[in-house]
Amino acid sequence: MVISVEDARLAARRGVPRWLFDYVDGGSGAEATLRRNIAALARLGFLPSVLRGAASPDTGTTLFGIPHRFPVILAPVGMAGMLSPGGEISAAIAATRAGLSMCVSHFALASIEDVAAAVDPARLMFQLYLFRDRAVTRDMVVRAWAAGVRTLVVTVDTPVTPLRPRDARNGFRGSTHLSGRLATQCLLRPRWLYGALRRPNRIIRNLAPYGMGDTLFAQAAAIGRAIDPAIGWDDIAALRESWKGRLVVKGLLRPDDTERAAAAGLDGVILSNHGGRQLDGAVSSIETLAACRAAVGGRIELCVDGGFRHGADVVKALALGAHGVLIGRPWAYGLAAGGIEGVTDILTLFHDGIRSSMTLLGAPDIADLREARCDRLASITDK
Repeated sequence: MVISVEDARLAARRGVPRWLFDYVDGGSGAEATLRRNIAALARLGFLPSVLRGAASPDTGTTLFGIPHRFPVILAPVGMAGMLSPGGEISAAIAATRAGLSMCVSHFALASIEDVAAAVDPARLMFQLYLFRDRAVTRDMVVRAWAAGVRTLVVTVDTPVTPLRPRDARNGFRGSTHLSGRLATQCLLRPRWLYGALRRPNRIIRNLAPYGMGDTLFAQAAAIGRAIDPAIGWDDIAALRESWKGRLVVKGLLRPDDTERAAAAGLDGVILSNHGGRQLDGAVSSIETLAACRAAVGGRIELCVDGGFRHGADVVKALALGAHGVLIGRPWAYGLAAGGIEGVTDILTLFHDGIRSSMTLLGAPDIADLREARCDRLASITDK
């Protein structure tokens, strides 16, 4: 059993090819934001209330209309199906068994139809990128609805793909086929390679109908050209008009943008810097959470992602006013390390950490944490 996210990370590094591990683990530029996400959480300290009788805290909550056993959502991770046979379907099953939801990546190897057929689609969200070809975007929206998905998460912080040095160094960036360099990295992981050759999905099935390449590498290269870099709030308004389910936007960091999302009638916002994979030097979501919360009050649900590695980190976000937290790399590491059991281990770690932290803080339930907000947190200054 995995006993920490770092254990799962190290197991993933040993188990999958370098290019694939770096794709999940790495960030953009100097990876300053990647490190900042974790450091910003570490700079927050708890101020516990004792003698509160919170021995059995209630961790249940509702996020974007979906009941959750604890306030964690599995974030979208592109090409996660390459990490382990079953990939996204395994993760969705693990999430469902844990009483959680999963946001299925637009760039999942398993199609949204296949993932929705494996679990209750009411527990799924679908991540949507707006493509230059709006006909493709409209078709993906129709497919998600037909599959039973009722929560759409529009990612808006990826107008371009910046340099991710690890991808460039290992040969993955810009590759349209499995080069000799990439193949050598695969051969060094024979157990992974055996599973990869046996699995049916070795392309991004969500993109298969749209002529974006017949190999995973060709599709990955085409994605950057397909995403519309010039989307605006009018595009979000048009989507709000046409989509009858819950609409969430992912990738905001500014309070004024968050307020605009609330005014536009969206159901939720996910504060995110894309896990440090986009604008290097951007602030972390935890640093801007309190200001964004103040800007919108209770008009809209706010979730955050970026750097969460422990249940205690989730509790920090809740105490600052977040409704919930998305985790991406942790479940991806677990999937690479141990398939569905690895994901289950990671989710158990988070749940146990949330419960124990709430007990030690004297918080009987999630509402108590969120209402107290900053009262149970103190900023730790580096000396």
